[in-house]
Amino acid sequence: MPYNSSLDECLFSKSMESESGRLTVSVYSYNKGAKKLQIARENRDAEGGFMFAKLGRMTKNEIEPILPLIQEALNHME
Repeated sequence: MPYNSSLDECLFSKSMESESGRLTVSVYSYNKGAKKLQIARENRDAEGGFMFAKLGRMTKNEIEPILPLIQEALNHME
């Protein structure tokens, strides 16, 4: 069965912005299935807009501010 975006429900989403970009912590449920955590990275382009980037590895300075967001997301996964 191919992915259908209309079945993907966002239950929680909060972002943390910095000079270089934005990290977003979200909880999604696809087709009323298991709730799953997603962390997305967006980097700033030359005009100051946001552009999707692979999350990859994170620095301590990136992790510390999103830890409270992850804890909050956990509450939406019960």
